[in-house]
Amino acid sequence: MIFDAIDRKLLHLLQTDSKQTNKALSMQLNLSVTAVYERIRKLEKSGIVKQYVALVDKSKIQKDFVAFCHVKLVQHSQDYVVMFEREVKQLNEVLECYHLSGDYDYLLKVLVKDMTAFREFMVEKLTKIDHIGSTHSMFMINEVKHTTAISLM
Repeated sequence: MIFDAIDRKLLHLLQTDSKQTNKALSMQLNLSVTAVYERIRKLEKSGIVKQYVALVDKSKIQKDFVAFCHVKLVQHSQDYVVMFEREVKQLNEVLECYHLSGDYDYLLKVLVKDMTAFREFMVEKLTKIDHIGSTHSMFMINEVKHTTAISLM
């Protein structure tokens, strides 16, 4: 897909507030409402815009205990990797999971209510997944930067 400066500005505006009307976007982009609609459809059809979501304030729903867990598998076979990834996707507490190079195989971002809930998650869910050799957890002290917007400039 050909990507021009207007597409970049449109994506920036959508990442800032995706609930803006096409009319509001058209005024900011100096385009017609129809042109904005067509550009948005093009971005959606090409998969650049995957979905629209609401960003929830985790402290207001009493889920603001953030932990990062390193996970090391006992073996790096394809079967173990596939099984681990399939099972970790089922854990609602895991917001993000990355397969890494280095000392540990995976990094998980876990969100729960408090330390008690984290312990329960570790004991009752994560460590019950087969083929985990070891884990190492770290806890967030302060969120310095958090964004979902991807820079397009």
